[in-house]
Amino acid sequence: MKRVKLIVAYDGTGYCGWQVQPNEITVEGVLNKHISELTGEDIKVIGASRTDSGVHALGNVAVFDTESRIPGEKMAKALNARLPEDIIIQDSKEVPLDYHPRFQDTRKTYEYTFYNARYDNPVTSRHHHFVYVPLDVEKMKEAASYFLGEHCFISMCSSKAQVTSYVREIYECDVTQNGRYITMRVTGSGFLYNMVRLMAGTLLEVGRGKQEPQWVKEILASKERVTPGPKLPAKGLTLIQIEYPEDRENAE
Repeated sequence: MKRVKLIVAYDGTGYCGWQVQPNEITVEGVLNKHISELTGEDIKVIGASRTDSGVHALGNVAVFDTESRIPGEKMAKALNARLPEDIIIQDSKEVPLDYHPRFQDTRKTYEYTFYNARYDNPVTSRHHHFVYVPLDVEKMKEAASYFLGEHCFISMCSSKAQVTSYVREIYECDVTQNGRYITMRVTGSGFLYNMVRLMAGTLLEVGRGKQEPQWVKEILASKERVTPGPKLPAKGLTLIQIEYPEDRENAE
């Protein structure tokens, strides 16, 4: 028996999220099906991040156990020959049998992308949120800086969140512009349900001039469920990477 780790990239447009759901097509369900067919076993992957319906990923992580003789590092190529074109395994390798993708000290990085123009761009519309009102990027940058550090993010999560603590630490949060594309990139110790989409919606309110950057600081300081900006559509959100302790050790 061995455990194989996968780095999974996918366009979430056609999927009802990551997690298996009855009568729905999900990323996890498709992976289970094709890995099972490849190995001849009943495979159930364990994912690191259960992304919502319509959310994309470049670096989600999953593991599965198998008796297959296919080497771990060759699983990516074997699976990519079977998977649909909107799910691609970026890397695969064997890891210890007790390796778990969720119960570790990880850092997750997300990006939320806006397309700011008079009219939308159909070429990339499945991967951005269209905003026709001119945005003040410098004010959005200032507002994003208030997310840095450890805060109570009770206002930045859905009321459906079932957690014991709303405290999360944000290591990096910045806003950049490349032509018509404006991107919020955020790295943190973890994220609450819908947290990144609400953070992006809050920055959008600042960029549109409806609020000043200081508003973000006031929301976080309240430590209460006050109303932030709107929860933006899932299609603008991409899970960029999940960094594990061994990744940081190798980088050092």
